[in-house]
Amino acid sequence: MRKTNLQKEDRLVARIAQLELFSWEEIEDLGDLHRLRLVLEAMPDEGLMRVLERERGRGRNDYPVRAVWNSILAGVVFQHVSIESLRRELERNGQLRQVCGFSALRGADGVPAAYVYTRFLKRLMAYQAEIDAMFDGLVKSLRKALPGFGRTLAIDGKGIRTHGRKDPEASWGRKTYRGEDRDGTAWERVAKWFGYKLHLVVDAEHELPVAYEVTRASWNEMPQAHRLVQEMDRRIPEVLEGCEAWLGDKGYDDGTLLADLWDEHGIKPVVAIRDCWQDGEETRWVSGTENVVYDAEGTVYCHCPLTGERRAMAYGGFEKKRDTLKYRCPARHYGCACKGSACCPVKGAVRIKLSEDRRIFTPVARSSYAWKRVYKKRTAVERVNSRLDVSFGFERHFIRGLQKMKLRCGLALLVMLAMALGRVKEKQKENLRSLVAAA
Repeated sequence: MRKTNLQKEDRLVARIAQLELFSWEEIEDLGDLHRLRLVLEAMPDEGLMRVLERERGRGRNDYPVRAVWNSILAGVVFQHVSIESLRRELERNGQLRQVCGFSALRGADGVPAAYVYTRFLKRLMAYQAEIDAMFDGLVKSLRKALPGFGRTLAIDGKGIRTHGRKDPEASWGRKTYRGEDRDGTAWERVAKWFGYKLHLVVDAEHELPVAYEVTRASWNEMPQAHRLVQEMDRRIPEVLEGCEAWLGDKGYDDGTLLADLWDEHGIKPVVAIRDCWQDGEETRWVSGTENVVYDAEGTVYCHCPLTGERRAMAYGGFEKKRDTLKYRCPARHYGCACKGSACCPVKGAVRIKLSEDRRIFTPVARSSYAWKRVYKKRTAVERVNSRLDVSFGFERHFIRGLQKMKLRCGLALLVMLAMALGRVKEKQKENLRSLVAAA
């Protein structure tokens, strides 16, 4: 009898061992786990795993480094708001445990305790540089896999609230939104939050992150924009080299930034402008002209030398070699009557150098249809921010501390990129931005 029981146990152990030897992709009916497979296969995490395994050395290996790491990624993929929620799912779902790499022999007992995850996440915070390197690697891979990736970039800051006011590293943030109703009535809305701010650069065509930084909520967006450009130039210069347009709202209206983008990187800034002119100042004279002016929105006008009538000049394009914007005489271009055309100092057209005012005059003229068409793509960064809230749980998180927030944001953005790369490799570009669509 004892021999028979031993034989049954041996067969059971052999069967479990055989299951572990099989590639988990071969298990039937993976369902939602296929999304996790896309992420795990595309994630360039081998370097980080080797560092963590080397750090562990010959210590206890009850919970393998790779299995714990995979389960953390699973928590992001399946939108678990807490470690306890993830642990309950691992205890319930044997298939998920096997996909992550936990021992099938131990069953639910092989799920790490909460303190194991606490210690592991604390270790990960010490390797933020490795996580950033993984992020850059995915960006480079997507640039090769997706034609045009990085051609149009958009930047924005996203407020992330923290629960309660006991987080000593959080601070108050404030953002003002202004606009006009259809009837022309001006409105203003002020948003305040206590927590942190995610500064995010995304590809506006594919709606995927390209660079990011996490700060306290009170930190201004402009210095971070300069820093992100510098970091991209250092870490992923090929992305900046392939970028043609940089989009941003009024918070990024800074002459130094706009000049740097074009002069140093050849990137055309398409950034909304703030009206910083003095009250009552409607127009300014263009240097070297007698009757040509421009307003705060970048529209250029000429005045008839006889009647003083003001007309908007016709935009004639950007001349890259001269770094000038060309504006044509409205009378000649539109065929309208002008009594002072014979004595007008504008002989056909005027050229305005970008240096006239780097905030107002940019390679894509603010008064042109092209500027409006390109600027509409800026909403891509708002959709990425929305996905972070809805699909990655930043609306109802329990994160406190700047380092923890950086790690959590980094993991979410890593999963977003890895899943997109996985879908590209499996020819699922139609679901490129989807975090929930089945394979």
